[in-house]
Amino acid sequence: MRLKNFNLTLGSQIFKACADESRLRILSLIVMNGEMCISDLEKILDFTQAKTSRHLIYLKNSGILNTRRYNHWVFYQIKDGVEDIIKQVFQFLRKDPQLLTDQQTYQTLFTNRELAVNKLQIQEWQKERLSDPKRH
Repeated sequence: MRLKNFNLTLGSQIFKACADESRLRILSLIVMNGEMCISDLEKILDFTQAKTSRHLIYLKNSGILNTRRYNHWVFYQIKDGVEDIIKQVFQFLRKDPQLLTDQQTYQTLFTNRELAVNKLQIQEWQKERLSDPKRH
């Protein structure tokens, strides 16, 4: 979705939110992977629950993130209305060593099935299997 109502207030909120390295690291992971939950971000970034939660709340209150609940997980994703500008910011940072390391850590933990997003996929598969055992 294209930015339709970009104005000084929204721009100010976005740039203030992006003025913190921890929030940029969180946003980078969400941009690259579509959505993330707090427990996955904690593991990947080696942040405490309190620090991660505080930054996610800041990003949500600034109008950058939406949430989606599934069971006991809350997944965060970039709002459609600001997706273009956030992706543009990360075009400038795409070769940053810290952000590349964060994404590599994500890939490793995902491959080792240590992330909630992976566990969620397994639960969905098991649910399908139980509902139609002949199918699998």
